[in-house]
Amino acid sequence: MAERMLQFVRLSQQTPDKRDAAVRREDFGEIYQRFTAERASAQASRCSQCGVPFCSVHCPLNQNIPDWLKLTAEGRLEEAYEVSSATNTFPEICGRVCPQDRLCEGNCVIEKGFESVTIGAVERYITDTAWEKGWVKPPTPSREVAHSVAIIGAGPAGLAAAERLRKRGWQVTVYDRYDRVGGLMIYGIPNFKLEKDVVIRRAEQFAAGGIQFVLNCRVGEDVTLDELRAKHDAVLIATGVYKARDIGGAGAELNGIVPALDYLTASNREGLGDAVPEFENGALNAAGKTVVVIGGGDTAMDCVRTAIRQGAKAVTCLYRRDKANMPGSLREVKNAEEEGVRFAWLCAPEGFVGEGAVTGVQAVKMHLGLPDATGRQQVEPIAGSAFVEPADLVIKALGFDPEDLPAMFSEPALSVSRWGTVKVDRRNMMTDLPGVFAAGDIVRGASLVVWGIRDGRDAADQIEKYVTAKAAPAMAAE
Repeated sequence: MAERMLQFVRLSQQTPDKRDAAVRREDFGEIYQRFTAERASAQASRCSQCGVPFCSVHCPLNQNIPDWLKLTAEGRLEEAYEVSSATNTFPEICGRVCPQDRLCEGNCVIEKGFESVTIGAVERYITDTAWEKGWVKPPTPSREVAHSVAIIGAGPAGLAAAERLRKRGWQVTVYDRYDRVGGLMIYGIPNFKLEKDVVIRRAEQFAAGGIQFVLNCRVGEDVTLDELRAKHDAVLIATGVYKARDIGGAGAELNGIVPALDYLTASNREGLGDAVPEFENGALNAAGKTVVVIGGGDTAMDCVRTAIRQGAKAVTCLYRRDKANMPGSLREVKNAEEEGVRFAWLCAPEGFVGEGAVTGVQAVKMHLGLPDATGRQQVEPIAGSAFVEPADLVIKALGFDPEDLPAMFSEPALSVSRWGTVKVDRRNMMTDLPGVFAAGDIVRGASLVVWGIRDGRDAADQIEKYVTAKAAPAMAAE
């Protein structure tokens, strides 16, 4: 047990041990080992307990990070879990998938020569211990209330709202088009970052707490938005964004060019034991293939590292900027490099070559130009630098856009922004339809799990405020 905090002057930063790259390439198990109690306590004690905790400021959930670090350093883990879970619906998931190097840890005030506190690993340790000790309880309310809500989408935003309202006694029903709860947490994020048992056990806890799940249900087909509005006091749209951005160009119609989410979903389904014809026939399986992944975000890193584990002959990530300007986590880039992924920096795709099936990506080399209005350097092609990157499987990881929800829900009155996201009043998160709210990626665009949690929790507060205010005159009349 640590006697006091500010131990960063004495103890060096230690991250959890990683399994050897040659070993972890062979399976989809999580790559990071869990902290021991002693190491978790020691690393937590490195926190400087600063007056203005930038780690909390830069966490979308504004977690009380210094508090639960101090409690961990003192061995008071149950209290640490209570503090952590008070502001975070899924601390065990954020501890695994959040890009801490860009958020809390990246803004730690400890001087860079001493390195930041390993916040994410401690967060994971706290919550995994809480599960083992039985401290994690279903969201069972102390009393039931008559209000009900329909939540469309069982991803981070929808589940965060569901848990928050259920704890307050609401009758909560979550509708989702897929056959499992979790959204991208179950089908988009690979096991080596987030093993599916972690998601499934949380979903089972929610069901045990009284949250109702209606799966394999497409709103707009199996049930209409109007029917949900009539049945419930409020509706929350939290469908996320799933439509892949495309690159086009010559040869874009060739076989062997696939969207990232299709590829990752097939891999995750296969890992869950589902029969996946596209995986079995090789269309969405990288085994024995020369793979090129186009993109530089976290989804691209998920794809390259999945391809390695599937037994690809070679894996190359093609990105039009350099390493310093990559939008993805540099921690994930390092993991990919260790596992044998080759990065082709400053290379932009222009089209594809092949007859019937793709045999390569037509690309051009780029150089960094002047910064734009945001301060980010623009990229410009180098004349005469065109080349072909060989590939017989190309995975496009270019980001995601919203689907056409007004058409999908058969509700033309549902307004969207110029980006296709659902338009809401920023003050109360309500759409143009009274009593219909929206949160998460479907409002802000493709983002992080932690932002989905934040939006879902905020939406729950606004829904409760709206329904309570609406019910007040009727209750007064009685």
